[in-house]
Amino acid sequence: MLAGDVEPVILAEPRSFVLPDGRLDIARLLREFAAFWREHGEALAGNLGYHEVAPQLVMMAFLQRVVNGGGLIEREYGLGRGRIDLLVRWPYRGEDGSRAVQRAALELKVWREGEKDPTPKGLEQLDGYLAQLGLDEGVLVLFDRRAAAGDVDARTRLDEARTPSGRRVALLRA
Repeated sequence: MLAGDVEPVILAEPRSFVLPDGRLDIARLLREFAAFWREHGEALAGNLGYHEVAPQLVMMAFLQRVVNGGGLIEREYGLGRGRIDLLVRWPYRGEDGSRAVQRAALELKVWREGEKDPTPKGLEQLDGYLAQLGLDEGVLVLFDRRAAAGDVDARTRLDEARTPSGRRVALLRA
């Protein structure tokens, strides 16, 4: 429990993240996670005791709550030359009624005190993973744990970026 015995709960109905065409609304998922992180993330991560991986565990728990409604999250999905941190697989029906699977690749980075900004390396890694998966877009989540990062409200935002080869990336700074 957190201070004040407040239990953070993800209230969103998992099926509400499904678009009319049956695919998972990744953009909404990221927006909702950013809001959740602003309110509960740092307290949860601080209580886990695993400072190196705590933000990633919070992200995985949030995703699991939503994706459990019909999809699958694969952690450190092997891609021959490396491993993407998370691969979300979401089954849906294509326009012709055939079975299809949406895939969303997420690379998670933690920016620690005294280190360089991991964004360029993360974009480069994600570019390679997306190429291996045959995807045109992905997600990079950067958890900034530095004192200079400012408070969680100021630093948590969703931006767009491009990989070195030009693939579109949703960049969540938290």
